[in-house]
Amino acid sequence: MAIITIPERDRRIDDADEIRAVLAPFGVDYERAEPNMPVAPDAPAATLLEAYKTTIDELNARGGYVTADVIDVFPDTPGLDTMLNRFNSEHWHSEDEVRFIIEGRGVFHIHPPGEPVMAVEVGPGDLIRVPAGTHHWFDLCADRRIRAIRLFKDPAGWAPNYTGSGVDKGFQPLCFGPAYFPAMFDRM
Repeated sequence: MAIITIPERDRRIDDADEIRAVLAPFGVDYERAEPNMPVAPDAPAATLLEAYKTTIDELNARGGYVTADVIDVFPDTPGLDTMLNRFNSEHWHSEDEVRFIIEGRGVFHIHPPGEPVMAVEVGPGDLIRVPAGTHHWFDLCADRRIRAIRLFKDPAGWAPNYTGSGVDKGFQPLCFGPAYFPAMFDRM
């Protein structure tokens, strides 16, 4: 389940309905995505796409997406740091960014105009849609693992348009989900 932190307001939100309500005014959609059939997180990409076909078809109809794929990132993925550096600075896209998280965790930092930055930590079962034009950036959590289904309107994908604001420099890619708390308690 997702967790939102808004450091400037010292606020943490972990209730799904409240998460939806906080993100909705900025056009960001959050929901839980369940497969049509039981599927292992490490199933082949084609099996995952088939398992989530109903949700993918619904989103395609609503958002005009034409292609879906599966991204599978491990800590030892070749070129991982280069790939992550493309997305961990504030940017926007000319189309929506849609992700169903299958395995692993990451943080979307959302920066609405005139509002404080919201860190939206996503994990297995979370589906997020960051609309075109939204200023944001993305970081993996410390385990540097994520597997997600992605939807695109342009089959070639999109490229980040960097804002150059530097606002991302003031934020750490912290994840406060289940992996964080055991480590915290081990130090006590």
